[in-house]
Amino acid sequence: MKEDVPSLLEGMTELCVAKGKKVVRVDLSSENRPPDSELVAMMVSRWGKLRAPAMRVGTTFVVGYNRDILASVFGTTGD
Repeated sequence: MKEDVPSLLEGMTELCVAKGKKVVRVDLSSENRPPDSELVAMMVSRWGKLRAPAMRVGTTFVVGYNRDILASVFGTTGD
């Protein structure tokens, strides 16, 4: 599974990863895009499986649960 993770980002322009209260946003179209190995490390659990929830919303790939990140992606208030 871990080796399949980079293919999930094909066509995506942004990666949003929630880790507790911290949110990491990565511009995947940037010249300074982190290497795939670093992106995979953000997206998978210590057991090597894709963290949940994981979803494609337009051109944004969201990994992990955080109310604020889901509210921003879905355009709701988060209440």
